[in-house]
Amino acid sequence: MLLEPYKKHPSRYLKFDFAEQLWQRRSYWELRKNVFCEEQRLFVGTDKDLFDTTAIPIIASCYCMGMEDRVVGAVRIYQREPGIWFGGRLAVDKEFRSLSRFQTLNLFPDNKTIHPFTLAVGGALIYKAVSTATALGCRQFLAHVQPQNVRFFERMHWKTIGTINKNGIQHAVMEASLNYFQEVHSTPRDLKSA
Repeated sequence: MLLEPYKKHPSRYLKFDFAEQLWQRRSYWELRKNVFCEEQRLFVGTDKDLFDTTAIPIIASCYCMGMEDRVVGAVRIYQREPGIWFGGRLAVDKEFRSLSRFQTLNLFPDNKTIHPFTLAVGGALIYKAVSTATALGCRQFLAHVQPQNVRFFERMHWKTIGTINKNGIQHAVMEASLNYFQEVHSTPRDLKSA
């Protein structure tokens, strides 16, 4: 009997939500560590900083047989001053970086599912991040973007407004065009009562 190696197929059912459960938060931190410490070697040991104390962690998780299986994408958003929000630490599991046609949950207003969503997982995370911040009163949304990702952000209706040196790498300071991002109607539980 000839056995061929099993070829992995990433799940095409993704949920975009907030890392609120313990396993989600652990997976969120692990994915960030894998991308920014081990793969890109931008940090040693951890990529956590002071902004993480107030940041809202947003995740993309895949589903297997109707159950949330694992975190495959992460981004954080935080408010630096009233109305001025930043996004950062956008990370997608290697296996899911080229996935671009998938079913979505919790990404669009009224939890409407778009079949299929055609942006990459990173694009969907950006959409969720900016839309969430908009729902929380954002008037300007900014990010420090690595050079290799500038074109991707431009396709997502962002523009470069400056540059900044971070960890020895020149980053573009980019601003989202807020009218492109529909306001979401779900926000993290701990902010709903605030």
